[in-house]
Amino acid sequence: MEQPVAQKSRWSNFKIKLALFLAVMGPGIITASVDNDANGIATYSVAGAHYGYGLLWLLPLIAVCLYMVQEMCARMGIVTGKGLASLIRGAYGFRITFFAMIVLIIANLANTVGDFAGVAASLEIFGISRYISVPLAAFFAWYLILKGTYKTVEKIFLFACFMYITYVISGFMANPAWSIALKNIAIPTLQFKKDFIILAIAVIGTTIAPWMQFYQQAAVVDKKLKIKDYFYEKVDIILGTMVTDIVAFFIIVACASTLFIHNIQVNTAADATVALVPLAGKYAAVLFALGLFNAGLFSVCIIPLSTAYAVCEAFGWEQGVDRTYKQAPEFINIYTGMIVIGGALILWPQAPLVKIMILSQAVNGVLLPVIMIFMMLLINNARIMGKYVNTKLYNWIAWIITGALVLLSVILVVVSFTG
Repeated sequence: MEQPVAQKSRWSNFKIKLALFLAVMGPGIITASVDNDANGIATYSVAGAHYGYGLLWLLPLIAVCLYMVQEMCARMGIVTGKGLASLIRGAYGFRITFFAMIVLIIANLANTVGDFAGVAASLEIFGISRYISVPLAAFFAWYLILKGTYKTVEKIFLFACFMYITYVISGFMANPAWSIALKNIAIPTLQFKKDFIILAIAVIGTTIAPWMQFYQQAAVVDKKLKIKDYFYEKVDIILGTMVTDIVAFFIIVACASTLFIHNIQVNTAADATVALVPLAGKYAAVLFALGLFNAGLFSVCIIPLSTAYAVCEAFGWEQGVDRTYKQAPEFINIYTGMIVIGGALILWPQAPLVKIMILSQAVNGVLLPVIMIFMMLLINNARIMGKYVNTKLYNWIAWIITGALVLLSVILVVVSFTG
């Protein structure tokens, strides 16, 4: 009789813990998934097409960096109940915060344009004009945030995270050399060529961007997570990190096992999708295109939302998905402006899209070191964080990651401006 009672008790405990996790789940998985936006997918596609499996060894390193950055943001949000922009202004004043917000707006607007380009390119493959797809995508993103509640919006975002499975399926359909792929994950391969180094930096840079720190922390605050939720939010972040790396892995693998072995060079994710048709089959290419559309549309919602959160936190304005226009006019105006301007640039026939994407990389490269250093100083401030500051070991690793990201960002900025 005792064994069934014990089993029942364990099952009950498991159901309680699962329910608690599902209640907390969202900020970590959503933030990490949007790191694989249309610009990121283009970068992974080019990495696989140009260098085969040769850059897969970066993915475990990226996973560690991504987890630690997101975990620190979540911890600050849970402990302080404030967003990152609000903490920066409180600690370092209005002028520095104002400069950081201007740079963030420029970077995020350029990223939004790139994601609208992903929406347009993915549906043009199916014969749908960008003059139809972009306005519809813009209206969907605008309506979702203006009319939805936080819970509704989060559920839709989580569904969008699930849609990244299209890349996993297309990766399997490409019939990759699994043994070679797994070997390249475990054993780093280096090529001391300019293009290889630049692409390696881009793969890292596209995964850790300034907007994600602001969104992650704002989402934790908006969801009103508390210290009791901290463990479950860490699990949420771990799952998000795994999803991000798995999706990146399968995009690189799909392009490596088809485009690379046939020496087909591509410059965008849309190029990769078209090139996949004769090599991996129509269905694999369709799945790849649907994945690009999902990533572009998902990011068109999130990145402007991240901007609105950050700017409103910085200047003390009301913000939140649950707010009406009367309650938070600045929040909704900033979000709407990002959507309208980003979509309009894609519809402008002479829009220099490649230059805009390069600009976004350069501006991200300028802003990321600044935000990372602010984060590290804030997370170690006992007056703000109390006993939840970094441990010594965690701090050493975090500072090494910060130093590496600063160095890579400097290189990326130099490369972006010098071609």
